[in-house]
Amino acid sequence: MSNELWWFIFLAVDFSLALLAIALFGKRALFVIIAADIIVCNIQVIKTIELFGFVATLGNIMYGSIFLATDLLSEVYGKKEARRGVWLGFFALIFMTITMQIALQFQPHASDFSQQSLQTIFGFIPRIVLASLTAYLLSQNHDVWAFHFWKKKTGGKYLWLRNNFSTWISQAIDSVVFVYIAFYGVFEQNILIDILLTTYFVKLLVAIFDTPIVYIGRRVLAWHEKRFPELETAPE
Repeated sequence: MSNELWWFIFLAVDFSLALLAIALFGKRALFVIIAADIIVCNIQVIKTIELFGFVATLGNIMYGSIFLATDLLSEVYGKKEARRGVWLGFFALIFMTITMQIALQFQPHASDFSQQSLQTIFGFIPRIVLASLTAYLLSQNHDVWAFHFWKKKTGGKYLWLRNNFSTWISQAIDSVVFVYIAFYGVFEQNILIDILLTTYFVKLLVAIFDTPIVYIGRRVLAWHEKRFPELETAPE
């Protein structure tokens, strides 16, 4: 199958698993989605592929799901909980980076077959993480601010508008900051531009496709709270 077909399959699977997690665990699932996606997408982004005729990196779908989760936190639970989710993702990525850098220092046994592969992936992670953390904090904090800005401007109407308007600008900030910190000097300039443009284009697609998922997610959260009120009211 083509990369484009796999991309749409990946998108459908990612959104389906996110909705399933929300149905099972409610608000808590949104924090788990943020933490899990920020770790996995920073591993996937190391792999370059050809997508829609351009050079692209993996990880854009799962990174887009972070915006889905923070927008749902903003919409249903408010700015404070959305920022809490942003900082949880920040900590998760720092935790993964520190622990994996320590893990690489252990001398492998003669029977080990994974050290070289782990070194290839996680040895490059510090630069990726520096780029990701910088882009993540700038874009996510802008996204939370912009989401509530548009919510106030529209009087709480037009969820689709604030979901997309906040994400489009945030994704542009993220793409420029991340690509140039992570890959400047690694790829030739023309490849770097391809990655930047494709990364932003793919993130825009994810944002457009996640709009109905935000509406569904809001309904699923309401259903979960009615079905399991004791979970949502329990002390944190």
